[in-house]
Amino acid sequence: MKTLLAFFEGLRPRQWTKNLIVMMGVVFAQQIGELPILLRSVQAFLIFCLLSGSIYLFNDRMDVEGDRRHPVKRNRPLASGRLGLRALYVGLPLTILVALGWSWTLGANFFALSVIFLLLNLLYSVWMKHQVLLDVFGIALNFVLRAVAGVVILAEHIVTGFGDSGDPGSVLLSPWLLICTFFGSLFLAFAKRRHELLGLDNPDSHRPVLTQYSAPLLDQLVSLAAGIVIVAYALYTLWPSTVSRYGSTFLGSNLFVDFGVMRYLFLVYRQDLGGDPSEVLLADRPIQVAAFLWLLFTIWQVGLTG
Repeated sequence: MKTLLAFFEGLRPRQWTKNLIVMMGVVFAQQIGELPILLRSVQAFLIFCLLSGSIYLFNDRMDVEGDRRHPVKRNRPLASGRLGLRALYVGLPLTILVALGWSWTLGANFFALSVIFLLLNLLYSVWMKHQVLLDVFGIALNFVLRAVAGVVILAEHIVTGFGDSGDPGSVLLSPWLLICTFFGSLFLAFAKRRHELLGLDNPDSHRPVLTQYSAPLLDQLVSLAAGIVIVAYALYTLWPSTVSRYGSTFLGSNLFVDFGVMRYLFLVYRQDLGGDPSEVLLADRPIQVAAFLWLLFTIWQVGLTG
């Protein structure tokens, strides 16, 4: 039982909040009131929790020696010795097979995205995380794939564009979703790199790519990404197709997004946080309230069904 609990802890369930973006597709497609569609969305969320958890364990195996020297990561199951290699080598492939087999039941498109997500993360683990800027772009692309996955489970045919799908049998994959997700992820990832660079003793021994960054560079990148997020989301709420679908008052959701971004900047620069965005979301009450109010406001404006 201890080994099973250690394996589950290694999947990092506290990080699973990142996969909530998979659920956004059903909200903005105005299908949250459709129980079968909602259940598919929940399944997609759980599948990505298993896939991302598997990647966390794979990363822990790759970085186990460095993690043992890290003040926080040394407490992880693998680095601390609570999870043995034999259990890892059995449980990890089994978890991946379960996740991919489950994803196949949600359709070929979703299965393909799940495989791409897994392969991208493996590439990130063995190469991209050691390349300056590409390490952060890899993280952002992971979130984009999560967002796309939340859309492809809604219909067999996907239409891309800034307007309406125009086809009752298809669902719209808006470029705004990709833009906001990508730059929002860059914002959080650059803030994390800044926290690691300034907060760790000998940061290059924990993450060698940090030697390629500097505090002034990361300050600029954090500010640039934060500004793009605010502007891109504002443009999305003002876009004619958005106004026609959700109404002009949907513009009010900018209040919660802008506050969330600025609050996070406050935590990064005044409270020396930002090393783990998931922990910030779980611990900071103002950001929790802003996220909850944004969700309530969005559901109220978008509606349960189209």
